[in-house]
Order: sequence, then structure tokens, then C-alpha cells
Amino acid sequence: MKKPEAIFLDMDGTLLREDNFVSDETMATIDAVRRAGIPVFVATGRGQGEILTRAPKGFTVDGIISSNGMTGYLGEELLFQHTLDFPLVKEVIQAAGEHNMYYEVFPTTGEGVALKKDQPMLAAEISGEKPADILGSEWRERLEALDGGITWVDTIEDVGYSKFYCFSKDKEKLAKWKMTLEEIHQRYPFSTSSSTQANIEIMVTEKNKATGIKDILTKINVKPEHILVMGDSFNDVPMFEYAGYAVAMKNAPDELKQMADDVTALTNDEDGVSAYLKTHILNNG
Repeated sequence: MKKPEAIFLDMDGTLLREDNFVSDETMATIDAVRRAGIPVFVATGRGQGEILTRAPKGFTVDGIISSNGMTGYLGEELLFQHTLDFPLVKEVIQAAGEHNMYYEVFPTTGEGVALKKDQPMLAAEISGEKPADILGSEWRERLEALDGGITWVDTIEDVGYSKFYCFSKDKEKLAKWKMTLEEIHQRYPFSTSSSTQANIEIMVTEKNKATGIKDILTKINVKPEHILVMGDSFNDVPMFEYAGYAVAMKNAPDELKQMADDVTALTNDEDGVSAYLKTHILNNG
């Protein structure tokens, strides 16, 4: 692998440990990579307001692509921002209520929101013990959301929303929800993606992490064949296909590993990103 001209890192399952935080070690390694002259960017499915709160004080990157490519910043400069049609937002929330589907809808800035009247419905979805096939980090974050991690509102105002996050521990229920979204899709354009088997995210059509990376590369004059990306989930597929060099986490599904040029020796919970960057970037000649 040649020295990349830019690096793009996923968050959940990649930068974040299972406690949903970036470690001090990983932050120090990213700082060292940036001092070596390689810009580092975050490319995440998380909303803009969910990112820096998950990192140590002083965590700095060269830019952020959030909500799976819906919003992009180069430093403090807003490069692009895509929002869902507001009639679609209202219809999805109404349908979620009718189907008892857990949802969070994310403004372009700030934390996710949900209707106060839907709080019991959302709470019911994460009652009881965590199922064995649900990631601990995802389950933990839903508990945090209900305990103040999202904003409960009386009405959803038209302030511009970048994505929906929908969750269910019931695979059959999630499959039925996909069918409902397909029916809604006949009236409104949007795309969907899943970072785990327990969620569905709704975004602006034909926008994803790769389109966001493309916009940033155009601005910094770097070709896609000269970048390295790291991720662990299926919402990373577009950037794996776009980048010159893709690295899957050890904890990634086998299907994603097969798409990658390399796989980390350690998992996200073992600071796999830090170890990989030290070995292949900082200590590689």
C-alpha cells in the first residue's frame, strides 16, 4: 500500500469501542497521522450532533461526513447538506406510530428527535434483556437515547432533517417495516441502508458516504485511488467500492472483509484503527 493522501474513518464498530467512545490511544494516533501530513476525516452514519460527544476532549479531524453522506464539513466550512422532503418525514413518523416502530429523526445539526407521544412505544422496543444477536453498543445507545440522548418534542417542525434511524430487536417486525418503506417509496424518493441487522436508516436518494467523500476530494484535489478508508458495516460498502484502498475491521462481517484490500488484526474494542495506522502508515518507511 502506498502512502495515502487522505484517510476516511467510519465511527461505530471502527473508531468507537463497544462503549461507544473513541479511546485516547486512537485520538493520539490520528493526531500523529495528521502531523505526518495526511488529512484524516470521519465518515459516519451518525448525525452531526452525535460525533464529537463520543470522543475525548481535543479530538480533531480535518473534516466530517455525517448521516451517511447527507452533511459534509471541511474543517469548519460546510461543503454540502442534503435534507429529506418534509412531507416524507411526516409520513414516516406517522407510519412508525402505526407499526410500533422505534425511530429517531436527525436534524442537520443537533441531536435526534422523536415525538413525546411515541416515547412509550420506543421504550417498549428496548424493554427486557438484550437479545444475543444485538450489538451491545447499539442496545446501550438506545437506552441512552431514551434516558435523554434524544429530544422529545410535541410536534416535528420543518427544520431540515438528514436521516431517520429505525431499530427493532424483532427481525420479522423489521422486515415488515421494510415493506412499509417500499410502499412509501412509491410516493417519495429516498434511499435506505443498514449498519447492523437490527436497524434501517432512511436518507436522501443517491447520497451516501462515497458521494460525500467525492465532494471533499474535489475540494482538496485528491483522487479516490489515493485514499484509504476503514469501516465495518454494510453502509460502508459505497466508500469501499469508491476508494483506492479499503480496510475492513476484524469485527466486520465476512461479506465486507471479502470486499476489502486488507483487514485489521484487532477489533474496534482493541483499538484496531490505531494499531493499523501505526503499523501501515506511521511505521511504514
